[in-house]
Amino acid sequence: MKVRVRPWGVLAIVLILSIVLSGIAYGALGDRLLSKGSKGPEVIELQKKLVQLGYVVGKTDGKFGSKTEAAIRRFQKERGLRVDGLAGTQTVKELKLLTGQSTNSTGKAVGNKNIDINLLARCVNAEARGEPYVGQVAVAAVLINRISDPAFPKTIADIVYQPRAFSSVDDGQINLPPSADALRAAQEAINGSDPSGGAVFFFNPAKTKNKYIWSRPQIKQIGNHMFTK
Repeated sequence: MKVRVRPWGVLAIVLILSIVLSGIAYGALGDRLLSKGSKGPEVIELQKKLVQLGYVVGKTDGKFGSKTEAAIRRFQKERGLRVDGLAGTQTVKELKLLTGQSTNSTGKAVGNKNIDINLLARCVNAEARGEPYVGQVAVAAVLINRISDPAFPKTIADIVYQPRAFSSVDDGQINLPPSADALRAAQEAINGSDPSGGAVFFFNPAKTKNKYIWSRPQIKQIGNHMFTK
């Protein structure tokens, strides 16, 4: 017995296969291994995340070329990952960790207009370079906590550049590129970690004589910094 397939039936099958194959080829970032020669929206997402962290990829055109591969290799080297130039599971996971959705210390989502992760990381680098990693996360958390406090501005940029708020702005240290640890600490704080215990101030007791900052209720000391309300 012969089975006839009508022309419209063949067309439907072709369309269905096209959709299915398209979903396999072009899913979300992390759905498949990306390497030199890969193309599609996931590559654009990959390139945007690399650019967000300060890596040079050339055009964000969805084409995984030599510059994107070089950026991946540099990222992997700096993050202590296997350096193979491939956007595999671990590399993508680390990229997403550092460029994920912004949240404040209460877990409430905060728009990107409020949090500039690169500027936050630069402030952490400038103010807490040499401090233990948990202390760097705490410093980042202080800045994020200020967004929810009515006494402070509502964006990281306005908080960092508020007159006389941070000595690193006055001496130019804020302009130094952030370390990998500072970037990681900033993202961890954005994702909700707050070792400071809800602090909105921090200072070095050995170097600060300011009466106002000493009058603030103290929460805890981490490394060389005292964190206060």
